[in-house]
Amino acid sequence: MDAFFAAIEQRDNPAYRDKPVVVGADPRQGSGRGVVSTCSYEAREFGIHSAMPISIAYKKCPQAIFLPVDYKKYSDISGKILGILESFSSEIEPVSIDEAFLDISRDYKLIGSARDMCVAIKDKIKKETGLTASIGLAPTKMAAKIASGLQKPDGLVEVKEGEVSVFLKPLDVELLWGVGKKTKAVLNNMGIFTIGDISERTELELVSLFGKNGQWLWEMSRGIDESEVVTEREAKSISNETTFEKDTRDPGKIEKELARLCEMVSDRLREEGLKGKTVTLKIRLEGFQTYTRARTLADPTNFSDELIETIRELYGNFEIRDKKVRLLGVRVSNFCLKEETLFENKNEIKKENIHKAVDKIRKKFGDDSICRAVSK
Repeated sequence: MDAFFAAIEQRDNPAYRDKPVVVGADPRQGSGRGVVSTCSYEAREFGIHSAMPISIAYKKCPQAIFLPVDYKKYSDISGKILGILESFSSEIEPVSIDEAFLDISRDYKLIGSARDMCVAIKDKIKKETGLTASIGLAPTKMAAKIASGLQKPDGLVEVKEGEVSVFLKPLDVELLWGVGKKTKAVLNNMGIFTIGDISERTELELVSLFGKNGQWLWEMSRGIDESEVVTEREAKSISNETTFEKDTRDPGKIEKELARLCEMVSDRLREEGLKGKTVTLKIRLEGFQTYTRARTLADPTNFSDELIETIRELYGNFEIRDKKVRLLGVRVSNFCLKEETLFENKNEIKKENIHKAVDKIRKKFGDDSICRAVSK
């Protein structure tokens, strides 16, 4: 939402419209303590921003309208907006009172294009609340988050499939999640000012400087973002991965390991009573280049043979060339409970019984007691 608290106050009081409005502590009665919660775009023209000490905001614009936070009112309107979002997709991850992620990949076709759905969302919010929203539409959460802030207020920025790294390249490093003032200062001292500058550094260099956050920076700067929209119901994924003792390009060894990982994920899914629709392959090549490939199935599954078939196709479509493989990973997400998968046919029931029988054998005699054959 655009300047959410301040926009609500301007909507509800016509005298506040087109004027600088600051929602937060009272700079006079409160002895100048506290910070700015939200301010209108008119106030931002004076250099005021969220989290700024209210005393400084007052010095910058003493003529601004300073208002207390009415959290109940803002919360009620936030709930209404979430209800609007739910009318477009059930895959919603609220981030704060005025921000949320939506996965519309399965629902946008009901309206037209993904962009058409974004326009419809914005129009419905404006019609039912009188407020404007800005939307970022992208293949990854990180890119969507950044895009949503680039054309505020009332913006809509689309980043198309395959264009994430190009979109990120010229942007300031501070736009990446987790890059605060200290991290930005360190990066700037290294001559790194844009996200594209980060992508030109090696993963090893960034890891040596920032630890695990270095790998995260390296991946995000290249548009690699495996995070998914997490609803209350879909709070996790199930995955297993392995790092080879020596990097390999042996197809038999790779195929056997992928099958083993799929079996492990399949077992864990059944243990937790889950089936998933999105299957993700993770590949790290020699030199630490890391890639992911995912496919969303028509129906949820926890069957190892279906996971193996999907993972083999994803791996087969990945162009390795002459590179060796360092790490492999298999992940299943986008869950539903097994009990929600109704009207299974006889073949599905037979598969379920076979998998249960295999599970019992392994629990009794060990994981290596029964294995899947690998074709030669």
